[in-house]
Amino acid sequence: MNFTKSLLTFGLASTLLLSCKDTGSKPVSGTDETNTKKEVAVAAKPETASFKIEGMTCAMGCAKTIETKLSKMDGVQKATVDFDKKEATVDFDASVLTPEKLTKAVETTGDGETYKVSGMQTKGKV
Repeated sequence: MNFTKSLLTFGLASTLLLSCKDTGSKPVSGTDETNTKKEVAVAAKPETASFKIEGMTCAMGCAKTIETKLSKMDGVQKATVDFDKKEATVDFDASVLTPEKLTKAVETTGDGETYKVSGMQTKGKV
């Protein structure tokens, strides 16, 4: 019994010591706040696109992934994907992006066959 307890204690201690990494003492590149936030420039030709996305099965895996991909595109000011409504709204610079590029970005996310965009509507901002 004591041997089993000792063995389990040693195994647990070894796992904890080997799996924990000390990252507090050395900086990790690309994690400071200036590198993670996208600078948003004033759009030369601001527009908003709204469209439906079919094929999403969950809020975190699908909707959040698509939202992140759209948000990282050059020319996108803001992107939101509503899983419940199966709808996306993207504020973008029409001098940099087109609705077709937004559609392609969504439809090529994942395996390239899961998501389908429909009902694309754009309107200029004043």
